[in-house]
This record gives sequence, structure tokens and C-alpha cells, in this order.
Amino acid sequence: MINFADSQTYYIIILLAVLWTIPWKAAALWKAARRGDKIWFAVLLVINTLAILEIAYIFIFSKKRKPQLDNNL
Repeated sequence: MINFADSQTYYIIILLAVLWTIPWKAAALWKAARRGDKIWFAVLLVINTLAILEIAYIFIFSKKRKPQLDNNL
């Protein structure tokens, strides 16, 4: 059982949460920027959800691509 009365335990939990979140946030922000998803970029930058939203964006929402018309013909 985790002893939450110990302040060192809080630091470890926060550190683990940060180490888990940063790579997911970076990957999601990178993908949103590369795709030009400005709204998603802003939402991902502002909202912290322990990487749940970032993971959903990477694996679900970024897969949908709007068809682009080829005007160069």
C-alpha cells in the first residue's frame, strides 16, 4: 500500500505522471502541427489529462483525413 502521508511519495507520483505525459503530449502536438490541426494543437497544449486526450488524438482523431482536391491538373 502506498503511504500518502510521506511527502516523498507525492514527488514520485508527480514525477511518474510527468514522465508519462511529456512524450505523449510532444508526439500529439507534433502530429497536430504537421497536419495543420490548429484547434487540436491549442486544445492539446492547454488541457492536461495525463495523456488520455493525447493518446486519443494520435490513435483515433488524427487518422481521419479530409479529402483534398488536386487543383494542379
